[in-house]
Amino acid sequence: MKQMSLEAPMYTGFELRAKRTRKRAFLEQMDRVVPWAELVALIEPYAPKAGPKGGRPPFAVEKLLRIHFLQQWFGLSDPAVEEALYDTPLLASFVGLDLGVDVVPDESTILRFRHLLEQHGLSQRILETVNRILTERGLMLKSGTIVDATLIAAPSSTKNARRERDPEMHQTKKGNQWYFGMKAHVGVDAETGLVHTVVATAANVSDVTQAHRLLHGQETDVFADAGYQGVDKRAENQGKQVAWHVAMRPGKRRALDKSTFLGQVMDALERTKARIRAKGEHPFRVLKCQFGYRKTPYRGLAKNGAQLNVLFALVNLWLARKALLAATG
Repeated sequence: MKQMSLEAPMYTGFELRAKRTRKRAFLEQMDRVVPWAELVALIEPYAPKAGPKGGRPPFAVEKLLRIHFLQQWFGLSDPAVEEALYDTPLLASFVGLDLGVDVVPDESTILRFRHLLEQHGLSQRILETVNRILTERGLMLKSGTIVDATLIAAPSSTKNARRERDPEMHQTKKGNQWYFGMKAHVGVDAETGLVHTVVATAANVSDVTQAHRLLHGQETDVFADAGYQGVDKRAENQGKQVAWHVAMRPGKRRALDKSTFLGQVMDALERTKARIRAKGEHPFRVLKCQFGYRKTPYRGLAKNGAQLNVLFALVNLWLARKALLAATG
C-alpha cells in the first residue's frame, strides 16, 4: 500500500519556521510500533472483497485500521474523523491518503469497519495479537497479575429518541459520589504493567465478582486492592493455584500499632503490595489522560467493551514503545 512518510514535513510554503509537534512525534512512534502486517492479516479474511461485476473497489484494510486507531487516540467520532482527514494533512498522511488523488472514506464506511470488528470479535483478537507479539519479545511475563477496575461515565441524558438512559449502564456510589456508566475490569501483568485481559460490565457490578475472569491461568500470584477482600473464598476461585495478595482495608491499616514490631512489619508489607499494584494504574492513566477516554461513546456494553479491547491494545503499545523502538533501531 502506498504510504507517505510522516518524516517528510507537510507545509504550505508560507511558514516562517517548522516545528516537530507532539502530535507528529506521537504518530511517528505509533506508526513504528503498531504491528500493522499482523493486524491486517487478522482482519483481511473478514473484509469486503471486490465483486465479480466490478464497481468501486473496497478501501484497503490498513487504511481503515489506521483511521480506526486515530479515532481511539484522539477521541474522534465517525463524522469527526472524516472531516479531520480533510482538514489535517498530518492525519491524512498517517493513513496514507493523498487528498489530491485518493478518495477519503466517508463516515458510513468508517462505521461499517467498526461494525465489522465488533461482529467478528476482532477487537478482542487485536488485543490478543498485540499481547502475543509483546510476549514473544519478552515484554510481557506471566508470573503475576494485578486485578483492578475503573469507572467509565456514560451519558445520563434522556433527551434521545427512546427518552431513556442506556439500559445496560447503571449507577453506583463511590465514596460520597454517584456515577452512571460502566466499569472496565483489567488483568495487568505485575512485572510490566501491560494489560492482558479486559472485561466490561455495568458500573454497579462488584469488582470481586469479576476477578476470576481477569486471570490468564499461568500466574502464581495475584495482587488486588481492598475492594477484592474475600476473593479467595469465592466458589469460582476455589482450586486455583494462586496466592492472593489483597490490600488491607484502610481503616484496619490505620489502626495498626506501628510502635510494635508486628505492626511495622504488616505496614511494610502493605506498602510493598501498594507499590506492585501501582503498575495496574498506569494503563488507566494512559487511557484517560493520554487518549482522553473518559466517557462511553456508544450505547450498550458490547460496543463499548469491543472499543476497550482496542484501546488497551494501543495502551500496551504506548507503554512498551521505548523497548519496541529500541528493538527496531
